[in-house]
Amino acid sequence: MGCSISANNKAGIDVNRFTTWSTWRSVAAGVVILALPVGAGTFNTKVKPVLSEHCFACHGPDAKQRKGDLRLDVPPEEGGMTAERLRDIFGVDGHSSLILERITTQDPDDQMPPSESSTLSDAEIETLTQWLAEGAPYEKHWAFVSPAWPEIPTLKEADARWVRNPIDNFVGRRLAAEGIAPSPEAEAETRLRRVYLDLIGILPTIEQLDAFLADPSDQAYEKVVDDLLASPHFGERWGRHWLDAARYADSNGYSIDGPRQIWPYRDWVINAINEDLPFDDFVRTQLAGDLLPDATQSDRVATGFHRNTMINQEGGIDKEEFRIEGIVDRVDTTGAVFLGLTLGCAKCHDHKYDPVYQEEYYKLFAFYNNDDEIDLDLPTAEESERIALIQAKINEITPESKAYREKAIQEVLPVWLAGLSEEAVKDWGLKEKAAIGIDRASWTAEQEGLLQKRFLQADGPNQEFEKKINDLRAELPKVPQTMVLRKRGEPRETHLFENGDFTRLAQQVLPGTPAVLHAYDGPEIGSRLDLANWIVSRANPLTARVTVNRFWQFLFGRALVETENDFGYQGALPTHPELLDYLANQFIARGWSVKASIREMVTSATYQQASHTRSDLENVDRRNYLLARQNRVRLDAEIIRDATLSASGLLDETIGGPGVYPPQPDGVMKLGQSARPWNESADGDRFRRGMYTFFWRATPHPSLVVFDAPDAMVACTRRSRSNTPLQALTLLNDQAYVEQAEAFAKRIAAAPMESDGEKLRYAFRASLNREPEAHEMQVLSSLLEDFRKASPAPDPWLGVARTLFNLDEFITRE
Repeated sequence: MGCSISANNKAGIDVNRFTTWSTWRSVAAGVVILALPVGAGTFNTKVKPVLSEHCFACHGPDAKQRKGDLRLDVPPEEGGMTAERLRDIFGVDGHSSLILERITTQDPDDQMPPSESSTLSDAEIETLTQWLAEGAPYEKHWAFVSPAWPEIPTLKEADARWVRNPIDNFVGRRLAAEGIAPSPEAEAETRLRRVYLDLIGILPTIEQLDAFLADPSDQAYEKVVDDLLASPHFGERWGRHWLDAARYADSNGYSIDGPRQIWPYRDWVINAINEDLPFDDFVRTQLAGDLLPDATQSDRVATGFHRNTMINQEGGIDKEEFRIEGIVDRVDTTGAVFLGLTLGCAKCHDHKYDPVYQEEYYKLFAFYNNDDEIDLDLPTAEESERIALIQAKINEITPESKAYREKAIQEVLPVWLAGLSEEAVKDWGLKEKAAIGIDRASWTAEQEGLLQKRFLQADGPNQEFEKKINDLRAELPKVPQTMVLRKRGEPRETHLFENGDFTRLAQQVLPGTPAVLHAYDGPEIGSRLDLANWIVSRANPLTARVTVNRFWQFLFGRALVETENDFGYQGALPTHPELLDYLANQFIARGWSVKASIREMVTSATYQQASHTRSDLENVDRRNYLLARQNRVRLDAEIIRDATLSASGLLDETIGGPGVYPPQPDGVMKLGQSARPWNESADGDRFRRGMYTFFWRATPHPSLVVFDAPDAMVACTRRSRSNTPLQALTLLNDQAYVEQAEAFAKRIAAAPMESDGEKLRYAFRASLNREPEAHEMQVLSSLLEDFRKASPAPDPWLGVARTLFNLDEFITRE
């Protein structure tokens, strides 16, 4: 629900997108259209996609599944085949071989690869043959090589006039090479609406729009960008992106799906992003905040990142099994979010496509295997002071109470026991009944314990003391809690699981990292902090690339590496590799500043282009991989709600706090195994931003589901976007959207204008943030008159408001 899974080229990538490029024509995972001889430097772009798609499953990293002792994913020095043996196997220079015959045969019994899995094209066979003829040269996979600082391209004078920052140099060079001109700058109103929705997820007001249009300076747009980056709503908008990856929800999942309290983690994310916490510290604190020197309460709250795993509360479950499932989720999430790798494929066996081995998977598992899952109290300073005062009073009473209790157990218990009737003990156990009437010295330790418990529960030796203590405890303030990780005192051993089965333990493993990446130089028994430091090391070739690639995806509608959670062999190659490396290096050079990276992207001419489709690109770059225009993007589910709230004037801008309960259709909470309450919020909470809606995993709010919000079962690094009739029906008829349209109608009617035309213009600018065109005014005016003539007559302005909210343009970022 709502999350795109883009590994192994299953994401619907347009594999023919590069058909006119001069250097290579198709580089989507597993598809190559040969245009030029292989040559040096083209292994990654031409040969590896063929091998990865057709050969690695049987002749790749997985030793258990490898056929014929033939390994093709690595060069000879790393355990692969020598060029001589490869030539013997495939045949070169007209000399045939058995394997070459099996590649080219039409007999399904002999064909390689097996016909039921895939078939090599003539071009792919030619690619492999040329590669072998040139000595079978290998290159390290591009994503596993540290990004180098590229030289910023120099453009011709005519092209350079378009450039606003180095991003445009890289994009402009590619466009110029293909003879394509960039699109003109979008209209001012469009640019303002775009950057407001992208940076804070709220529409600009008419006053903000007018102020921007009235500013003649060249820096007007940059000033708006800086204001938005400084807005507390920036943390909400970009925090929502991160919470998708963190699989944040307000319930435990599985069939019972009980509620959980972890919203303080969500608020930590918002605050950290607003403060522009350097991304390396952002990662380090979430993975291991409790292990930092002088860790604060805030640092501990951040470890909620890995407490967002689901929890099974079913009766009779094997708790160890689901503890293991939680750790598996943490490893898989670490791979997807920080490394852009499908690590989960190595849980049961060596990865079939990437050089990640099963033993390495469990080395990563070991980092997470020595934690306790606890709830952390979060009192304010005032509450802490009150708790300490009350606890001090309890501590004064407790020793006296304890002494009185011990005396009563010794002196009163036998008297109490002797006075019990047969009726009073009829439901007791046999061991307890057997102790009645015999000398206390003959009781077993178990009988002593059982009878003491009966005595204290039934009568109690110190009513007075217990009452004082209970009264004091009743005065303790109720403080919020959040779910965190804490290093356990007694470490566990970690073993590899045979075929991923936690009941079949194989060899013991110690914490470690995949050898294909940079070296791990931490202690032998490493902690989560050691893993975090390895992830954000400047030597890591993946983390910075993966992160800026995702920033680009959120701002341009598609990432530079389209398979944003798979930078492995099966993933797509970057459309602009030097630009990606430039952005990654800049990200680190600027102290891992998220805001600085985003600012450079949104102030580029590339970002500010118009998004209109162009007929001259239809047969050249229909899906806009060359970035000759901006992309139109349907708003996220929560942002659609935020847009209607801001246009209607209802938006409560309070930041943070527990989840809220806006209206939803009756019966939703009965759809899960356990019916849950949904007590509709009132006052401001009813009109909070969409990200604060209480999210039940089993029964999420329908308006979030219909607009493709992820289900929070696993990390989501890219949302899917559908287009269904149910979305239009939701905007028209859902109670929450009707309420917001009613408020917008009242706002239009009360606007300080006299004529209908002026009020319609006001409504248009408040919702779509631009001037209506003449034909649009004509349509709206006719619609207004139709509503006035209808019987029974509805509120005519409500009809206008609902119409504007239901427009494709309203729920789209141009």
